[in-house]
Amino acid sequence: MKRPKYFYGYNIVASGFGIQAVGIGIFVAFGVFFKPLLADFGWSRATLSGAQSLALLIAGFLGILVGRLNDRFGPRIVMTVAGFFFGLGLLLMSGLNNVWQLYLFYGVVVGIGLSSIDIIPLSTIARWFVRRRGMMTGVAKVGTGTGQFVIPLVASILIAAYGWRNSYVIIGAVAMVLLISIGQLLRRDPAGKGLLPDGDRESQTESSKPAETGFYLHEALRTRQFWTICLAYLATMFCLLIIMVHIVPHATDIGISSTTAAGILSAIGGISMAGRFVTGIAIDRIGNRRSMIICFVLLILALLWLQLAKELWMLSLFAVVYGFAHGGLFTVISPIVAEYFGLRMHGALFGIVFFSSMVGGAAGPVIAGHIFDTTQSYSLAFWICTAVAAIALGLILFLRQIKNT
Repeated sequence: MKRPKYFYGYNIVASGFGIQAVGIGIFVAFGVFFKPLLADFGWSRATLSGAQSLALLIAGFLGILVGRLNDRFGPRIVMTVAGFFFGLGLLLMSGLNNVWQLYLFYGVVVGIGLSSIDIIPLSTIARWFVRRRGMMTGVAKVGTGTGQFVIPLVASILIAAYGWRNSYVIIGAVAMVLLISIGQLLRRDPAGKGLLPDGDRESQTESSKPAETGFYLHEALRTRQFWTICLAYLATMFCLLIIMVHIVPHATDIGISSTTAAGILSAIGGISMAGRFVTGIAIDRIGNRRSMIICFVLLILALLWLQLAKELWMLSLFAVVYGFAHGGLFTVISPIVAEYFGLRMHGALFGIVFFSSMVGGAAGPVIAGHIFDTTQSYSLAFWICTAVAAIALGLILFLRQIKNT
């Protein structure tokens, strides 16, 4: 088999970049809509946070099913359905008037679409690349950082110019069109196009051959390592969503303007691009576990600094360190599942890890919102976040390789 002049796997990575940028960028921009919704409806911060938490729970629960569907039927159909629901939920948000609508439109409908945004592109990339899996996952995850950098700023501008209702119409329509269109470029694996992973020839490394080996689902579920990874990503998403949902209102609470606060959220996304790309390269050189340890250490340092940050320059420094760390952590997730458990059931196993992370992501914003409603401060929430990240670091320090017996 000759090496192709152009390897289609790069299209898969580009698709993953686009899906991540649109889907996750819009999802984290919910924090920009936070204060306008509070002003119009007078709901508590816990109530608003609960809608995003429900979306994460729905996404996590469906993620297990999505992973199985991707393993069996491929990514295009699944991504098409997901893109429709994601855009539809945002469009429906433009007509929001009641709490039950908030939870239905955003919590359920957007949550259905969100279930595929991570699993489909990252699981597909894992099949197309072996030797360069870390780097290519990192490139795709740069899309997440790009979306987190651009979309909150765009949302802030749209809200200022047209109001939050019209902004949801614009963002929802664009999201639906882009996610469905980009999804059509996805292909399940290189074998379907007569190719090998990494664009290799048959004479190249055995590790690049398309045979899907590894753990069956029931085997992986019986290992301590699998549940360690699940808990680590539960902790990661717990911290991420507390910051993504509450950093903008926290910044405005300490006297920073809404536009500048949105810029801090965007800065986290922008810096995370570097974290994702650098970590992707590091994965291929020093391994997944060591890369995770470095990222968790940086995450803990950033969260400790946040307790002291009362001025714009201090929050900006937080955004730099935190953005790099969280970008790196989300780059490792798919490669570490592939490293420890192989590709045989990668989609399903990734789906379960994704569900675990969504449980943490769902709990974090609600807990932080309740703490603020009770104490009028995020301080305790940020300390809890720091402690959870420290526990996750301890788990990864004791993570060891396993053999498929």
